[in-house]
This record gives sequence, structure tokens and C-alpha cells, in this order.
Amino acid sequence: MRRALGAALAAVLTLAAALAFAAPASAHTALTGSNPEEGATVAPPSEIVLTFANPVTLPQVVVTDESDARHETGEPQSVDNDVTQALKAPLPNGVYTVGWRAVSPDGHPISGTFEFTVEGAAPSEPAETADPSAAAPAPASSPASTSEPEGTSASWLWVGLGALAVAVVAGGVAWLRRSKSGPQD
Repeated sequence: MRRALGAALAAVLTLAAALAFAAPASAHTALTGSNPEEGATVAPPSEIVLTFANPVTLPQVVVTDESDARHETGEPQSVDNDVTQALKAPLPNGVYTVGWRAVSPDGHPISGTFEFTVEGAAPSEPAETADPSAAAPAPASSPASTSEPEGTSASWLWVGLGALAVAVVAGGVAWLRRSKSGPQD
């Protein structure tokens, strides 16, 4: 009877540990779309919209032109599965690179880049010259440093849960050994 109970307890503990460690992998998310789309040629957009498979936190979006001048304005807004980044208007003709980073539901940072082309913009040299210098003082490192601790704290949460699972399994093994060495009924 004790052997059957011990085997059942070991099976339950093994199943619980397997389920606890399998859950984080299913929470990863991915970029499923964007507007403008990767490689698209568009009229000057007023914003970039990134769509993810799941809601994300702490989004960061940087939009640069061929000379690495930045064209985003304000903070990205995250609503449901979409992250929207406003752009300085109007964007001049050219190729733009969108770099993004966010934290998926399981706490892991995800990131990527894509390009799109603007055609059909009215020439506006003064606005183009003024915008990059206005963007230069805005540090990009502040949001980046904010997202690292979030991902790190989530990682420590999983390490702590893993340690707890190991302790529970070790306790179960110790209990089984002690019950085997005791008097048999």
C-alpha cells in the first residue's frame, strides 16, 4: 500500500513540475504584422502600428532614416495586441528602418527590425533638418534600461519556482525513503 502511495505521489510531483516548466514556453509572442508592412512603399505615414500575437509590455520603437536620424515622437502606446508609435510629420522620401523591442507575457524580451520606403512626400528641407536635431537630446537608453529589470525579475521568478519544485520533489523523495525504513504494516 505504501509503495503504491509513494509511486502515486512521485507521479503527481513529476507531473506538477513538468507543467510548471512547460507553461513559460507557450507565453512567447511574435510580431504578426505591421503598418506599414515590411518592404512596403507608402505615402508618408503618421504612425507605425505593430501587431503581436499576444499583448506585450514596455514597448520601444525607433524609426530611423538612411542617415540614422530618428523620426518617432512621444512614447509608444500599447493597446491589446497593438503597439502604436507616432511619427514626426511629414516624413521625407526615403528608406526607413523600424527597430522595436518589447517584453512578451512570459517576461522574455523580444525584438526585431524591418524597413519600409516613403515616396510621394512633399519636399521640406527645413523640417527635415530641424527634426533630427530636436530628436538628438532624447535618450533612447532610458526605456531600454526599464525593460531589462522587468525581464530579469520575471526570470528570477521562474528560477524561484524551479527551486521550489526541486525542494518539493526532494522532500517527497526524503519522505518516501523514511517511510521505507520504518516498520512495515
